[in-house]
Amino acid sequence: QTNHGRQTAAAAAKLGLACHILLEDRTGFDDANYNTNGNVLLDHLHGATTEKFPGGHDMPGEMEKAAEQKRAEGHKVYVIPGGGSNPTGALGYVNCAFELLNQVNTSGMKIDRLVHGTGSSGTQAGLVTGMCAMNAQIPILGIGTRAPQPKQEQMVYDLACKTAEKLGCAGVVKREDVMANTDYVGDGYGIPTDSGIEAIQMFAELEGILLDPCYSAKGAAGLIDLARKGEFKDERVVFLHTGGAAALGGYDFAFDTANRWVNL
Repeated sequence: QTNHGRQTAAAAAKLGLACHILLEDRTGFDDANYNTNGNVLLDHLHGATTEKFPGGHDMPGEMEKAAEQKRAEGHKVYVIPGGGSNPTGALGYVNCAFELLNQVNTSGMKIDRLVHGTGSSGTQAGLVTGMCAMNAQIPILGIGTRAPQPKQEQMVYDLACKTAEKLGCAGVVKREDVMANTDYVGDGYGIPTDSGIEAIQMFAELEGILLDPCYSAKGAAGLIDLARKGEFKDERVVFLHTGGAAALGGYDFAFDTANRWVNL
């Protein structure tokens, strides 16, 4: 259930490009809906082909193999890493940081902290780079969805440094600018958590906003729990929703909605 893969498939369809997506099975779910619905269904509707590998597989190696095969067939190939997490991909969230700062400055609003879900590192690396490049001095807290804290922070920092170099402002990001809380990962990447399901239901029922169990729900679960603990006392916090609602169709097994069926 890769949100980025589905968006790449859609972009490729718009541009008339062929798209082949390599999926890593990190959950082990054998639920038919999980494996064929949600993002996967949309991948196929957009004309993309998919290939699945076991969790822990050497995905960069498999991508290069697939690329070589396509090159041998005469195709010009562009390889995009998982989550689009390279300096080029991270530029999208550099622009997001610029857009957010423009909205803040235009409205006269003050932001004390930015919170979001962080996984393959591109989102947070781009946000951190953009904020640091503009000297915004707004702390960014990534709520982890996959890796332990030291690894997550190092991945983000490494990519942020490369992104800053690509932008021409090498050295603008310091190690202390990268902060992640990985207490809400649960049993692993892509596996729903009780706190994440609570966040999905809270956002959906109170705000009409849809989160997905893999990324945004875990980010929101961290936001909710930290707020309850007083972590954000007297702060104005922005939660950055990174999308993913399309994945919900693959996670129907995680929700008990039987009581929503009624006879009036």
